[in-house]
Amino acid sequence: MPEIYVGLGSNIEPLIHLGEALGGMQDAFGLLSMSSVYQNKPVGFSGADFLNLVVGFKSQLPPPEIVVVLSALEKSSGRVRAGSMLGSRELDLDLLLYGSMIDPDRKLPRSDILRYAFVLGPLAELAPALVHPVTGQAFNGAWQEMSLRKQPLKRLSGDSSRIRPLLEFSLKK
Repeated sequence: MPEIYVGLGSNIEPLIHLGEALGGMQDAFGLLSMSSVYQNKPVGFSGADFLNLVVGFKSQLPPPEIVVVLSALEKSSGRVRAGSMLGSRELDLDLLLYGSMIDPDRKLPRSDILRYAFVLGPLAELAPALVHPVTGQAFNGAWQEMSLRKQPLKRLSGDSSRIRPLLEFSLKK
């Protein structure tokens, strides 16, 4: 079964929307592994800070079926995909990796991985030795090379923060 990685982000009631998304993903895909939660400023627009994380799981569902589940979870959070891609959102779920599949039509691997700290940081934490299917570089190495000056990222501690316990609670429902 391929390892699948999905990026999650929200800057509108993020604890609620991310928690519900994690619960829905667990219902759909089973056991999830989860990175820490990261806080960052929006990139390309002004707005509230985002909370982001990456989850991993194994599934035999093909990518289009996984995307259908992710889109349904976004829609149930109230997300409407219209207009500019840049803006605040209740929930953003992006299929980042589907095993080592390279498929430009399905945007796999997702180009955001090497473009945004809020994607690469959590992915490198969750799967540091995993290699990018196109570049062959381990995600931990790519993360060490990324400059955070333009995209500051703050890791929120799971033990001392109220963030991770709330997200983990949603997984136990």
